[in-house]
Amino acid sequence: MKKCLLCLFAVVLIVGCAPQKEIVIETKKEIVEVEKKVYITKDCDCVKYEIPPDWKDEVKKLEKINKFAPYFIGKTIFIDPGHGGSDRRGKSKDGSVVEADVNLRVALYLRNYFKAAGATVIMSREADSTVDLKYRSVLANNSGADFFISIHHNAPGSSSEYWTNFTSTFYHATETDYEFEHCERDMAKYVQRDLAYVMGNPNGLGSFDGTYSDYNIYPKEGFSVLRRTEIPSILVECSFFTNPSEQQRLNIEEFNDIQAWGIFRGFGRYLSQGIPTITFIEDGSKLSNGNLKFKYLLEDNGSIDQKSIEVYLDQKEIEFTFSSKEGLLLITNENIKKGEHEIKIVAANKNGNHALPFIQKFIYK
Repeated sequence: MKKCLLCLFAVVLIVGCAPQKEIVIETKKEIVEVEKKVYITKDCDCVKYEIPPDWKDEVKKLEKINKFAPYFIGKTIFIDPGHGGSDRRGKSKDGSVVEADVNLRVALYLRNYFKAAGATVIMSREADSTVDLKYRSVLANNSGADFFISIHHNAPGSSSEYWTNFTSTFYHATETDYEFEHCERDMAKYVQRDLAYVMGNPNGLGSFDGTYSDYNIYPKEGFSVLRRTEIPSILVECSFFTNPSEQQRLNIEEFNDIQAWGIFRGFGRYLSQGIPTITFIEDGSKLSNGNLKFKYLLEDNGSIDQKSIEVYLDQKEIEFTFSSKEGLLLITNENIKKGEHEIKIVAANKNGNHALPFIQKFIYK
């Protein structure tokens, strides 16, 4: 009898408690199943880029061009759209983007902006034509241009790497190299900042401000067009055409126009900060009996940063005197030997912009 009562009590407990737990578990399972059905994965075919306000509004665009115009007048700029003609190897994975074509479109839009601001523009190519790599520098050096800008789009070292995408601007050599020109780094910084901004791209992790020495790619050699071109030069890698999202934007001409606007705007800002000039003064300069006394005039619309001045004689840094009031730089040396010699002067204004390359060669007989 006791066994029966115990069994009956156990059955009551099971009936009273167990089913409630089962119902809760089942309810939770049902909720989870419903939530799973809510989430749907779908590919997005959208192409995203921002339209700069000063580009979209024609009035503001013209105002910007006119603002920079005084600094462009009298300047000649050589634009080099990379690759083209027989060199059309740079393509996106699906073949829809050809780097040579995008380079040309951006370059042509950039030409229009420079001309609108009053500059003279010379191009290495204006169509899908073949221009030998070395010949591009020959054309630039013989053009009488003041500046050289080479337009490119990038690709990673590995064909399997498709996610990389950033904007970068290159100058030649590094600050510890004699052939390094400070003004090229100045140009690169301004162009890089505005180009990356209008494209909405990062600078990449290899550089704090997105500018790079071409020695990072080819140690102690750099890019051919930067190494061989004698006028101040930069090379722009606008973005990576191998990136799936980026390749969609690069085939939109409006976006190519915006890219060109970024380069124009950056270069305009660079020019607006002033470029110091260095002039050799013959009156009072002399070289006799191995004694050298050369005078130079350093000028800028603002003022010269005295701490920025560097003077080299035959690639060795030497002492000098500078009068900030008169802008006069004096170099003296008592040990000049017969033969050919070279003086290089580096100087910047208070805005941080350096003078264009100044190298004076002379022969002491």
